Order: sequence, then C-alpha cells, then structure tokens
Amino acid sequence: MPPQHTITLRVRYSETDQMGTYYNSRVLEWFECARSELLRSLGRPYREMEQQGLRMPVREAHVEYQGKARYDDELRVTARLSMSGRARFRFDVEISQAAGGEPVCRGWTEHVTTDPQGKLLRPPQWLVELIDSHPATNPRADAEERFNTPPP
Repeated sequence: MPPQHTITLRVRYSETDQMGTYYNSRVLEWFECARSELLRSLGRPYREMEQQGLRMPVREAHVEYQGKARYDDELRVTARLSMSGRARFRFDVEISQAAGGEPVCRGWTEHVTTDPQGKLLRPPQWLVELIDSHPATNPRADAEERFNTPPP
C-alpha cells in the first residue's frame, strides 16, 4: 500500500458559499494540507525540503465533487503518495464527513520536482525509495478505477 496519512479539518465559515456548502476552490487548499501533513508524517516536512533547495510544484490537478460539507463540519482527509511516471509523483486525496463517512470529494494532484529557479530535477532518491518501499500494483490505474467507480 502506498504511504498514506489522514488528518481532520473543520470547515470554516470563510470556506462556505451562499449555497451553504464549501466553496469549490477550497478543496485544493485541503489537498495541500493533506499532502503537507503526509510528508511531515514520513519525516520530510516541506519546509526542510525547501531549505535543501527542492520545490514540488503542482503539474496537474483533478477534483471530483461528491457531496456537501457545511460550516463547522469535521472532515476526514486521507492522502496517498505514489509515482505517476519516472519523474512525476502524485497525491491521491479522499475527503469524507468524519461523523458518518459520507463522501465530500476526491481527486489528485500530480507534481514534479524543481530547484528554486524552476529547473526540473529528478525526484530525490529518498522519495523514490519511500514510494518503492510501499509498492502499488499500478497507481494510475488504481486511481482511475477509484474515480470512475460510483461511491457506495
């Protein structure tokens, strides 16, 4: 199983819209919280990586909106890390209601590694080894299957 980590977040008032649910762009911020905490849980806080001259810009993102989340709802956010190519890696994220498990949204962000000036770099060996030590059969196919399967 790929490295994964789960956090909980509470929907803030500023994250809701007039329709009474979360504003769609907030999801990418929640994804960022999840991937930052996943890296921290693996002993590689993003701050330390930046201090070492490594950046991880988002190359592509996908979000599937599945349900509502209202002000003050507690959410469970789970991120999984996998390789998505020789020089790309991705974080698959699922967000659900903490209380009942109802799905809120799911998606992924794909990343590359660069130096501070934006020059592409190979992913660091520690990242490749970390992902390789948690093999997934085919992360992209598994993720596509998850995203194309209706929630229970």
